[in-house]
Amino acid sequence: MLRGEIEELVKRAEGALGNAYAPYSNYRVGAAILCEDGSVYTGVNVENSSYGLTICAERVALFKAISDGKRNFKAIAIVADNASVSPFPCGACLQVLAEFSKEMLILIRTSEGLVQKTVRDFLPYSFGFTK
Repeated sequence: MLRGEIEELVKRAEGALGNAYAPYSNYRVGAAILCEDGSVYTGVNVENSSYGLTICAERVALFKAISDGKRNFKAIAIVADNASVSPFPCGACLQVLAEFSKEMLILIRTSEGLVQKTVRDFLPYSFGFTK
């Protein structure tokens, strides 16, 4: 990916932060996923008082894209409004992302800069059925 594309995707994730619903943790996360066709979908974390029903920003962005018929993805950017905690994706999000692309680039804004790794880097042994 080109530097400009990366910066724009991170900005889109940052722009989504204000819509996060995080009344319990006060830890807002935004994500933006880039489809192969150039379209971008954003998502935010949505907490619930029954914590198991909370959903992460990454899956919200991905599910929005899938509901619009997208199936091919290049990258996802993840940001949080609290620089002291890096918004690395959880195992559930990594497994769901791996369903669509193990080579998808994950961009994570941290207090020390931008981390860039693939889904495979984070989850080298994802679960999957042979197709």
